[in-house]
Amino acid sequence: MTAAGAVWGDSFGLEHALWFADDPDDAYEEPTFLRSRAHGYVAREVNAVREQVGMIEIANFAKHHFQGPDARRYLDYLMAGTVPGAGRINLTPMLSPGGKLYGDLTVACLDEDEFLVLGSGVAQETHRRWFEQNLEGYAVHYRNASSRYHGIAISGPHSRELLSRLVREDVSTEQFRFRDVRRGHVAGVPAIVNRISFSGELGYEIYVEPEYQLKLYQSLLEAGQDLGLRHYGNRALMSLRLEKNWGAWTLDYRPDFTAIESGLDLFINWDKEFVGREIAMRQRESGPERRLVTMTLATDNIDVSGDEAILSDGDCVGFVTSGGYAHHVDRSMALGYVPAELAHAGAELVVEINGERYAAGVEEQPLYDPDGEKMRG
Repeated sequence: MTAAGAVWGDSFGLEHALWFADDPDDAYEEPTFLRSRAHGYVAREVNAVREQVGMIEIANFAKHHFQGPDARRYLDYLMAGTVPGAGRINLTPMLSPGGKLYGDLTVACLDEDEFLVLGSGVAQETHRRWFEQNLEGYAVHYRNASSRYHGIAISGPHSRELLSRLVREDVSTEQFRFRDVRRGHVAGVPAIVNRISFSGELGYEIYVEPEYQLKLYQSLLEAGQDLGLRHYGNRALMSLRLEKNWGAWTLDYRPDFTAIESGLDLFINWDKEFVGREIAMRQRESGPERRLVTMTLATDNIDVSGDEAILSDGDCVGFVTSGGYAHHVDRSMALGYVPAELAHAGAELVVEINGERYAAGVEEQPLYDPDGEKMRG
C-alpha cells in the first residue's frame, strides 16, 4: 500500500491509509486550515467507489467474538436492537444503564450460537471491558478478536463482479442478499464475508486472518484491473458517508448523546428488555431537546474539522461533531446537534469556521441515493 502511494494515519495505534497519492514520492501533505493538496486525490477515490469499484483495508475495525449456548440471550440483553438470525446481519445501538449511547455496532450471526460483533476500533477496549463485566450468569465465551481478523472491503457498482471472480459460490443479489453473512473462501483463503458497506454503495467486507491478508490483497488487485479498481482511504470513506447522512462513532455517536437525539432509536427494538431501556423509554416519550442534523455549508475552500459553533440569530445553539467535503455531490457538509425546534429544513443556521461565518442548510434526506437502492441492489 505504501508502494501504491498511501499517506498513513493511525487509529488506536494501528496504521491506516488516509488517502493515496500517485506514488511514494508524491505521498505528502502540508498543514493548512484550508482544503489540502489531498483534496483532488480523495475526489478520484470517491468517484471510483461511486462509479466503478474501490477497496479499503479494514484491519482497524474492532471485532468481538461470542460463542456459546447463551450467546444470543446475552447479546439480546446488551444490544438495544434486534439480534439477527443465522446468516444475517443487523445494525444496533448499545446503551449504557443511564440510557446514553455506548456503542453503534454491527452484529453478524455466523451460527445460532456464534456471533461476530463489529464496531469502532478506537472503542474496542471500552467495549471489551463492558462485555466482560456482563458475562456472569451466561454460558458464553467472549474474546476481543480484532487482531485475529484483518480484511479488505470492496465497494462500488463493480464490486459484485470483482467478488464473483474470486469465489465459487453464487453471489447474485438473490443468493447473497443485503445484510447476509457467509463463511467460505475468497481467492482460495478462508474468509467471513459480510454484504454491507459504509460507503452507501453495493459492497462487501471480507475478513481474513492476518496471514491471508496479503494473498487476498494481491488477488483483488489482479482480478480488478479491468474493472477500474482503485485503493481508497479513510478520507474518502468519511466523504462517502456524509452524502448518506451517516454519523460515525466517537464523533456524532458517543456517550454524550442518547439514541433519541442521534436518530439511532430507529434501530431499537422497543418490544424487548435491554440495558438502559427504562430511561430510554422516558426519553422517547418526552422527546429530545436536541437532535443530530446534517447540514450543507456555503463555503469556498474550507471545511469543518469538528467542534465549530452552530449559531442561530447570532446565538450559539450547538456544535459540529464531524464533517468535511462530500466529493460526489460537490458540497461542504457537517453534522452537529442543535435544539429540536431547529432540526428541520429551512432553519436559519450559521457555522463558524476559522473565524468566518457560513450559512448552513439542514438536509433531512441524504443527498445521494436517499432510498438506499444502490447498496441493496
